[in-house]
Formats: sequence, C-alpha cells, structure tokens
Amino acid sequence: MHVVVARRIVSSLGTLAGVAVLVFVVLRLIPGDQVTATLGTETGLLTDTQRRALEDYYGIGGSPFSQFASWLGSVLTGNFGYSVRAGEPVRGLLLDALPVTIELAVLATVIGAVVGVGVGVFAASKPDGARDALGQVVGLLGLAVPSFVVGSVLVTVLATQFSYFPSAGSYAQIWEDPWTNLQQMIFPALVLGFALAGTVMRTTRSAYLEIASRDFVRTARGRGASERRVRWRHIVRNALIPIVTITGVQFGYLLGGTVVVEQIFALPGLGQLILTGITRREYAVVQSAVLVVAVSFVLVNLLVDLLYTRIDPRVRFE
Repeated sequence: MHVVVARRIVSSLGTLAGVAVLVFVVLRLIPGDQVTATLGTETGLLTDTQRRALEDYYGIGGSPFSQFASWLGSVLTGNFGYSVRAGEPVRGLLLDALPVTIELAVLATVIGAVVGVGVGVFAASKPDGARDALGQVVGLLGLAVPSFVVGSVLVTVLATQFSYFPSAGSYAQIWEDPWTNLQQMIFPALVLGFALAGTVMRTTRSAYLEIASRDFVRTARGRGASERRVRWRHIVRNALIPIVTITGVQFGYLLGGTVVVEQIFALPGLGQLILTGITRREYAVVQSAVLVVAVSFVLVNLLVDLLYTRIDPRVRFE
C-alpha cells in the first residue's frame, strides 16, 4: 500500500507542475498587471525607471521564466509570497480562506450525497414509473440549473419574503460561533449540494439498476430476504464504488468551484480570494491559491482510490 501511495504521489507531481505552469501563463495573458491595477490611468505618467522599480517591488520584473522560477522556488520553501493590498503574507490569507472553502465543500457534499443517493434509490426502486420520472426530474434540475441562478434566487427570496440576509455581518468561524457559522453556511451549501445531488442521483440510479439485475440479487430474494435488506445490503452496498467515485470527484471540483457562490453569499473562502486576486492582478495570491486547490484535488482523488479497498475487498491496485 505504501508503494501504491508513493507511485500516486509521484504521478501527481506532473499534474501539479502542469497546473502551476498553466495558471502562470494564463494570468499573464490577461491585459494589465499589478502596477496598472494599482495606479490605473496614472500608470502612463510613470517613467521607465519608476515602472521597473514598481515591477521589482511587486515581483513581476524580469523574464517570465525567472518570475516562475522565483515563485516556485519560494513555494517549495513554504513562502507563498506577499500581498501588498492585504498587507500580509499570502500564506496567512490561504490559512484564513482554506477552512471556509473546505467547510462549505464538506457540507455541500454531505447534502448532495444524502439527497442524491436517497432520490436515486427512490427512483430506481420503481423503474419507468412515477417515482422514476420524479427522481429524474430532480436530477435534471440539479444538472441544468446553474448554481449562481439558484443562489441568486435563494438570496432574493430570503431577503424579500423573510427579511433575512445570510451574508449580513462579518463571517464567524465555526470554532468561534458555531450557530452563526451554520446560519451563514447552510444556504450556500444547499445551493452547491443541489447541483451535486443531480449528478449523484443519476449515478446512483444507473448503478442501482445494474446491480439489481445480477444473479446474486435474485438469489437473495429467492432465499426470502426482505426487500429492505436486499435494497440496502445487497444492491446499494455493491453500487457504492461509482457513487463514491463521483462524490469524491465532485468534492474536488467544489474546492475550486465555489467562486460565484462565495461571492453571492460573501464568504471569505478560496473562491473569493482567487477572484479578488485576479481583479487586483496579484499573481502570487492567485497562483498559490490555485496550487492549493490542485493539491487538495489530488489528495481527495488519492483518498477515494484508497477507500475502494475498504468498500470492496476485490479491488486491487495493479
């Protein structure tokens, strides 16, 4: 098992390197830089010497290769750079934002998995019937309606009908005020969980129907096992691998896909940090935040792969 983990980590390094290069290049394709984002139209009044001095100050002087090598070398030593606008190291910003995004992703994944598996089993237990049609409508809505639409509608309804503003006030960390934190987190988690539930529901339905047609399920029924036992112990249990796979992948996507929802609900997570960094052209902030998301995604996929052996002992790594 240790060898397998080591191999997966080594193979993931290439992916992380590709992500680092890609985000570095894409950021520099965006018109403007941190100097123009800071000074605006006054940038045209700078002399060449002043501009070069500011570029060196912001860490964007020199060739692109030297910039990338300098940033990557600093990251490998634990130095993610410095945010001039925030007035603190990027590492501090990441440590503040990462728990917010992880908590939101975990809550959304729990909601999406519970709803998706429940609706999927509900629909597949009576295929081609009213249950199935209703379940597929729920799954289709989860896949078709964008999260920003659901979030915007939810905020509007809560504000106009109930005079409730989920984003009002400063953000409360879960270890400081759990109840306020839950109030601020539950609605964005429901928005993201609704989208995830559609994917999980369709996967659960397909896996359920495939397993239900196998011989050992008919044998279990022939031996007199109750329908409840057959459904959950024999069918759902053997359908867990594709369900766990899609849930793990979606959780990884949530870590980097909460930008719009965090903006709508004013949550200070990685998504909002990346968006603010792009607006301000703070390359170190964006590059480091995206790299953290990529590392988290790789770790989640590794944990999902290792979880297979716990779900199904027949699964072996080659």
